[in-house]
Amino acid sequence: MNFRTIVDTPQKEISISYTDKLILLGSCFSENIGNRLVDCKFKVDMNPFGILYNPLSIEKSIRRMLSATDYTSSDLIYHNDIYHSFDHHGSFSGVDSNQVLHQINTRLHTSAQSLREATVLLITFGTAFVYSNKHDGKIVSNCHKLPAKTFDRSRISVDEIVSSWSILIQDLQQVNPNIKIIFTVSPIRHLKDGAHENQLSKATLQLSIDQLQKEYNNIYYFPAYEIVLDELRDYRFYANDMTHPASITIDYIWEKFSQCYFSKETSEIIAQWQQIAKAISHRPLRPDSASYKQFILQTLLKVKQIQNKFHFFDIQNEIDTLEKKLESL
Repeated sequence: MNFRTIVDTPQKEISISYTDKLILLGSCFSENIGNRLVDCKFKVDMNPFGILYNPLSIEKSIRRMLSATDYTSSDLIYHNDIYHSFDHHGSFSGVDSNQVLHQINTRLHTSAQSLREATVLLITFGTAFVYSNKHDGKIVSNCHKLPAKTFDRSRISVDEIVSSWSILIQDLQQVNPNIKIIFTVSPIRHLKDGAHENQLSKATLQLSIDQLQKEYNNIYYFPAYEIVLDELRDYRFYANDMTHPASITIDYIWEKFSQCYFSKETSEIIAQWQQIAKAISHRPLRPDSASYKQFILQTLLKVKQIQNKFHFFDIQNEIDTLEKKLESL
């Protein structure tokens, strides 16, 4: 007897390996997957504008990366003694406007180069609801806790999303013909929109991606939303707020993602590295013991072996950490 629905996932439509360069943009779910990729030592550029939720803000950020046009002081707002950018997450905000601009533009130019070299672009749409600044009508990526009266809230349509992204995909292909785009819809439930409105929002995102897949042959879809809502349909798979996926859910989605996009060889490399990473993070009961020193020596040897075997691994920080531990013993 089978007491749950297993969601079909794409099998090896594309393969992600350690030679690939990845960019991830979108909701905080993109960081859940992105952090796993970083931990496994893939080449990843993650959310260069911070967490973004709606398709038009994500599209706007990619366009800025294509143009690499610097932000200036006129692009900042001052609210509650802090400088913000409506295009960026609050993690870029600060009390010094020059530092804010330096951080924003440094990150912009790094990601602009990454976009031209990337082989995989992973986009996570979170919501179809947008907030437009009443002053100029522009859609903002983050409201930065300004008064609600500052913005108009609306749900964008499938046609609006498809139209803006169709043009963007064509422009991306001109700059980077090799890029492949994987879309996901975030399983995070936006219940502040209301249960029914949240469903309409997610459906709008899914229909948009489906239409883009029909128009372009380098577009793929990973069903993260369906896995959580259909395969894991139980509140034990959610965090205490009942809207965000629990850590065990992220583990499961990562496992599914790995099965979809990693070859057997890549999966074996990941397994080797995770064993070593676990040893590096080990906290001994007796850090001053001879056995712990031997453990560090053995771990350091394994790290150097994997570095020699896989030259694409950037693990110099781990080597430095282990060597410092040895010096202190």
